[in-house]
Amino acid sequence: MANHLIMNFNTRDLTEHQSDFIVLGSGIAGFFTALLAARLGAAVTVITKRTTQDSNTDKAQGGIAAAMDADDSPDLHYSDTLLAGAGLCDCEAVRILVHEGPRRVLQLMDMGARFDFEGGRLALTREGAHSCRRILHACGDATGAEIQRILNQQALAEKNIEVLERHFAVDLLVKDNVCRGVLAYDEQGDRLKVFRSRAVILSTGGLGQLFDHSTNPDVATGDGIAMAYRAGAEVMDMEFIQFHPTVFNLPGAPRFLISEAVRGEGAYLRNRSGDRFMPGYHELAELAPRDVVVRAILEEMRREQESAVYLDLRHLDGELVLRRFPNIHRTCLEHGLEITRDMIPVAPAAHYMMGGVKTNYFGETNIERLYACGEVACQGVHGANRLASNSLLDGLVYGGRIAERTAGLWREPMPVRVDFASQMSAPGDTVNHNEVREELRRLMSMYVGPARDRQGLEQVLDYMSGLTRLESTAARTIQGAELRNRLLVSRLVAETALMRTESRGGHFRNDYPRPRESWLKHIILRK
Repeated sequence: MANHLIMNFNTRDLTEHQSDFIVLGSGIAGFFTALLAARLGAAVTVITKRTTQDSNTDKAQGGIAAAMDADDSPDLHYSDTLLAGAGLCDCEAVRILVHEGPRRVLQLMDMGARFDFEGGRLALTREGAHSCRRILHACGDATGAEIQRILNQQALAEKNIEVLERHFAVDLLVKDNVCRGVLAYDEQGDRLKVFRSRAVILSTGGLGQLFDHSTNPDVATGDGIAMAYRAGAEVMDMEFIQFHPTVFNLPGAPRFLISEAVRGEGAYLRNRSGDRFMPGYHELAELAPRDVVVRAILEEMRREQESAVYLDLRHLDGELVLRRFPNIHRTCLEHGLEITRDMIPVAPAAHYMMGGVKTNYFGETNIERLYACGEVACQGVHGANRLASNSLLDGLVYGGRIAERTAGLWREPMPVRVDFASQMSAPGDTVNHNEVREELRRLMSMYVGPARDRQGLEQVLDYMSGLTRLESTAARTIQGAELRNRLLVSRLVAETALMRTESRGGHFRNDYPRPRESWLKHIILRK
């Protein structure tokens, strides 16, 4: 029995599928990597948990950061990224990101991505902690949707790419520290399948759904990190989760992101009393790094005993607002707010995972033939706090590096066939997956959110310790497997947050409120 597998199966009894590369995930990192690899000659199978529209990429509003303007430079972008990362960025990873980024953006444009132009030049905006306007955007505030549109179109038309929707990747098939493929559950066929390949590329996105309030889609439950960790991959910086400062927060209405570009265009943050408070917290005011803005908002909410603060666009040119933020305007209008006349209630929500599966500068993990890119991966480029709009660029740059690194791999012989089997005991009692999931989200939000302390973190870990029976018995459904992933990744986040006895970037400890020089290092975990 292989102890990193969570469902009972025997590969000899299952339908098999074979291709050069298996890509898990269909956001910017997954599809861009798949397209480059396919155009270099590889046969690629893309497996996605739900549909090709269900990704963080599709929801991205603000844009993609790259030094594309004559008044900008990769060196400026490099400095801004390091400053936001609060001392924990890998300098070489950042150098690669900012210098290779413009070329990758041009590749995306060559594929057909339509970014906004003004007067024959790219229309650029500014966001928090950027020293100049370098954010490309599309359709005003629908940059991610435009990128997802063109990548979907290109991938579905590519003869060397097969896209399989509603396939839940259960586990990586690893033997002798070599990844041989993936075990996945085909929802429509109601059966397990084996996918064998020369290499597996993880691009499964983040874990925002571990929390009550998130900007992430429902599919963002940390599955890729959980699978990789169970299989023996190293994970790094799991304590660093970015909470976006400005997420729509109106009672009875769904949460949705209010882009940082709104503040980049000049919007103010005000408290219930109407006071503009950010100048009192940081010299960059509303454009301070995200972790600074989040803590300032939480302090204002605590001080005034309110559940939100307010974004004020009323002083901005109305035509500019409607042109730049049509989707935000339309969505707010559905809830009775006219953003050129009314302030928008906002509060922080889980947004982005800085940590993840540890890789080198070519997406390689410590498991041979297993690669990772995008939000699921961590090569140290974001440090303790991601610079706004570097996430889409990260997926392009490091996904592209994987495709080029593995060029020609498909000409090598397919790895020798290895069979896998798992036979775990069935659960002794019925677990209510919904109850456990919701209680876990409540505890993570309360104690592992933007502000943490030892007592709360230990309380979360104690709760998880009471669920160890789930880890020693077989998952029988997709819901059961996903719950196992949620529990594992939540534990990794809580454990590393407890270990790091300081505050830095996206990790803030009430009981250790300042950064400590002795913690200028990474926490790396391996099963």
